[in-house]
This record gives sequence, C-alpha cells and structure tokens, in this order.
Amino acid sequence: MSVAERGLFGAYGGRYVPETLVPALDELERGWAEIRADASFQDELAHLQETYVGRPTPLYRAERIGDGRRLYLKREDLCHTGAHKINNAVGQALVARRLGKRRIVAETGAGQHGVAAATVCARFGLECVVYMGSEDMARQRPNVERMGLLGAEVRPVEFGTRTLKEATSEAIRDWITNVETTHYLIGSCVGPHPYPEIVRELQAVIGRETRGQILDAEGRLPDAVVACVGGGSNAIGIFAGFLGDDGVRLVGVEAAGAASLGTGRPGVLHGARSSILADEDGQVADAHSISAGLDYPGVGPEHAHLRDTGRAEYVPATDEEALAALHLLAEREGIIAALEPAHALARALELDAELVVVCLSGRGDKDLAVVLSHGR
Repeated sequence: MSVAERGLFGAYGGRYVPETLVPALDELERGWAEIRADASFQDELAHLQETYVGRPTPLYRAERIGDGRRLYLKREDLCHTGAHKINNAVGQALVARRLGKRRIVAETGAGQHGVAAATVCARFGLECVVYMGSEDMARQRPNVERMGLLGAEVRPVEFGTRTLKEATSEAIRDWITNVETTHYLIGSCVGPHPYPEIVRELQAVIGRETRGQILDAEGRLPDAVVACVGGGSNAIGIFAGFLGDDGVRLVGVEAAGAASLGTGRPGVLHGARSSILADEDGQVADAHSISAGLDYPGVGPEHAHLRDTGRAEYVPATDEEALAALHLLAEREGIIAALEPAHALARALELDAELVVVCLSGRGDKDLAVVLSHGR
C-alpha cells in the first residue's frame, strides 16, 4: 500500500506534508504499530490512566436539567488537568520516550492540551515547547500560567487570527526544523497519518468506559451520544465506543462560527484532507467561537467520513446557546463546564431522545473571565 493510500477515512486523511517530514512520519507509523502491540506499553498506559489521570471517570446522571429525558454526563472534566486532553498526552509521551525523542512541541487553543502536554513532560522529564496564539493567550490566561508553572515554554503566535490554526502551523514549522530530536504531540484527531489514528485510539478509552457504564446504569445503550467538535478528539473518543451500534445516534456539535463540517468543503489543512472552512479558491477562511478550543477551521478526517456516510450527524450551536447551557448546568447541577462541551449540552437538551449521554470534555475554570464578561 502506498503512502497516499495509508491513513484514509474514505476520501479524507492521508499525508500532505513536506518531504522533510516523511521519514519522521514513517518512523512514528512503524513505532506506533509496534508499541501499541506491546503488552508492557498497554500495562504502563493502563496504570497511568488509573493512578495519574484518574480513570475511569464517572458517568453522572444530571437529574435537574434532563427535562423529562435521562441525561448522563461523561465527566472528563474530572481527569487530572481538567479535560480529556490528558488521555492522549500521556499515551503520546510514552510513545515519544520509546522512540528516543526527548523534546516535545505542541499546539494549543483553549490551553488544555498545552497544559496536558506540559504535565506529561514534567512527569517524564521531557523538554516542552507549546505554541499558542496571542489572542488565545489573552482569553485563556490561567492555562498559560499553569503551563509556565509546569516548566513549559509558551511561545506566542502573533500572525493571522492569532488562534489555534496559526499555533498549529508554528508547531509544525518547529517540528520540521528539529525533527531528529522532537516529537510533535498533536492535540486532536487532525494532521497527517498516523496522527488521527493515534489520537482516536488513545481517546477511545472514553467510549469504552461510557458503553460499559451506561449498560450498568440503564441496562441498555443510549439513544444518542453527543459531543462538541473542534478538531474532534473528545467526540471521536466517545463515538468509538458506539460506532457499531446503529441504533445509537452520534451527534457532533460545532461552534456556529467554525462549522467546518456543516458549512465547509473538502480541502487540505495541516497535513491532511478533510472538510475545512475555505473560499472557492481553497483559501482557508477564519473561524470564530467564544470557545478557544472550537475556534478552528478544520476537523479530523474521520469525522468528515462519518458525516458523509451518515453514521454521525453534525449540528451547530451559537455562542449564546453555549453560554446559556453553561449557566444552566452550573445553577442546576453545581458543575461549571468548559465552553466547548457547553455547546454539546445546548443541543443535547433539545434532542428528541429519551436516554442521552453527553461528553463533558472539560471543566470551566479556564473560561470564567470570558463567561463573566458576557454577563447573563
């Protein structure tokens, strides 16, 4: 099988990268295939998931906001560092260490992946450089401070929209320059093969746990599973547990101003072909969301394939709807969610379904300044 054919999800995925990165991607692909099959890796990962990440995370029934439906929240906000991002970061740090890479570069928007990357680098004694748009640094200041406290160097990105798209571009440039010593710890199920596969497999623990927990709690599978989608890692993680269950609706919720699946077109962004926001000439358009983690003009290629095949549906939520859902959850359940999963909750509350699971992918302390600045 040729490189062009590897890592495809239907018409999406693949590798669209400079030649200088091909050897590194080949090394990562070979290494990942060997490492994931190694029982000692799986044992070490499982041990860290339990003792460091805090898995399994609870499946909580939100009785006061269900409005007649049985609504459950998969509490990824209770992971160490406050979001699902740590699942992927721990796994990729173990891979990097086994490949002999002692330096990590990462991109971040909402800051949670940056915090997760800085956390695992501190845990394993790796050098960590995180690229973050200066716009996101301003609105996610607590996470910038956490990364510094954890020993990471946060490098601001000052061009373009100064958000996640540009941070990703800068991280890739760094990786190209330092490819011999550096592992690019990508934070979502985007990028060139094998990254979408690696991130999906490391986040699939969410779906496996959720499937068993809902069967224990309700004796049956849910009618719908709902998750927010920016790049799409928390969504692909929880969807992975239910892809083979045709009776379970899979609903991804995008930011209305960054709906690359709802309003995008096929194109190449950051090394892979997917559905992206772009004009007729293929120029990538600017995205907007009140949530830094959804403020991205692309999406993981597997999501584009799931949309095209009809296995998953993708709908938008506005900034205002996300804020309203965040306030409702805080006031009725005592849980302050991040703005990203608040988008998913907003749509879940309207679903015509009796039993619904929402992936609460992160906690909201990083967003307090933004939320409070918008009032009620």
